[in-house]
Amino acid sequence: MDIKHEVPQEVTRVESSLLASYPDYLDAQRLVDRMSDDGFPVESVRIIGEGVRTVEQVTGRLTRGRSATLGAISGAWFGVFIGLLVGLFTAGTGWVWFLAVSVVAGAFWGGVFGFVAHWSTRGRRDFASTMTLQARRYEVHVDKERAAEAARYVL
Repeated sequence: MDIKHEVPQEVTRVESSLLASYPDYLDAQRLVDRMSDDGFPVESVRIIGEGVRTVEQVTGRLTRGRSATLGAISGAWFGVFIGLLVGLFTAGTGWVWFLAVSVVAGAFWGGVFGFVAHWSTRGRRDFASTMTLQARRYEVHVDKERAAEAARYVL
């Protein structure tokens, strides 16, 4: 028996109207939240980020020692997770020892891997950072058939 699955050739796009534009995402979110609280069908609303860019915030200097410490902390947390997971299937108090061993082993290997990972870069990246996406502005769009109704929410 041959079963055919039909895949639409073209995705239907709904025309939308610009309702408001904000320099900050929270302002756009507040507008949509206000619309939702008032019962407006927010399924017809989109927040579109225009002019998207990446922003990397440097959080500090990164040395081999700091890399090893951060790796040890991360490994210890992984050890806690493994220890508690195994503890679910262990009778008695034996799981406490397994938890302790898991934390120590995780911290040790996390520290080793953190040190080796930083050492292998040979000083090409001696800083820690976080990266985010930001937009120049955020536009709130609404489906054309609801544009007149949505206009009352923009002050």
